[in-house]
Amino acid sequence: MPFPLPDGLPAGRVAARGPAHIWISDEFPDALEELWPQLLNEHEATGLLPVLWRADAIGEPLDPGLVDAIRLEDVLAADFAEYRRRRLPFWTDPTPVEVPEDVEPWPHDPGPPFEQWPGLAPATPVTPGAPKPRQAASEAPARLADTDFGVFDCRLVLVHARRGSDALALLGWRSGAPLPLLCALLRSWEERFGAHLMAVYGGRLHVSVARPPATAAAANLLALEHVLSTADNIVDDPPTPFPEYAAGLVGRDHWSFWWD
Repeated sequence: MPFPLPDGLPAGRVAARGPAHIWISDEFPDALEELWPQLLNEHEATGLLPVLWRADAIGEPLDPGLVDAIRLEDVLAADFAEYRRRRLPFWTDPTPVEVPEDVEPWPHDPGPPFEQWPGLAPATPVTPGAPKPRQAASEAPARLADTDFGVFDCRLVLVHARRGSDALALLGWRSGAPLPLLCALLRSWEERFGAHLMAVYGGRLHVSVARPPATAAAANLLALEHVLSTADNIVDDPPTPFPEYAAGLVGRDHWSFWWD
């Protein structure tokens, strides 16, 4: 074995990832509700970070240098300028989009309340009694399994990684997501909001959040970051006006993204 394994794991195997190795369970763990918090608590000692991952979504490891090279503010500022250029005609025209007779008309989206890139959302302060990222993530997979049966196609994966953004880069991801940008965003969300990578399957990515934004102003800024992740479900599918999506981020401790 390239590394010692924690106690209580189900049947699984070790797989090489270039010079690194990961451990993958053979099936979705039956005892995940008890096992997941145990693995999170042992992460500091073992160095092994648990992630729920569908095996066919594992791609090629991403060079960490590609993530390090991203200057997030500069990239998002340029991306917002292009996004606004393309969307502005729709934001300024309240004429309903034509839909079939049996389909509910799409709500008009006025778009983000910014003419220029407004900067990253401020970090949510760490307050006494606030949950730590590990604590916030402890029950998240069980709650996810109650609402999205797709998670049962996942396997439990243990990755030698300090944080989820590093695990995402090491495992790669066969999806339409811009992986270097997504890893850089996740790294920044980990630092500002206590985000924790939880599950990746198909084109979906789930993140638990220890310190979500608490104000409408911060949520507006964060919602724009979510939009610029290019995920298809953010305001587009289902059609959701930007102000409505942003308002829903206040206090939300679980963020979901998916790409077609």
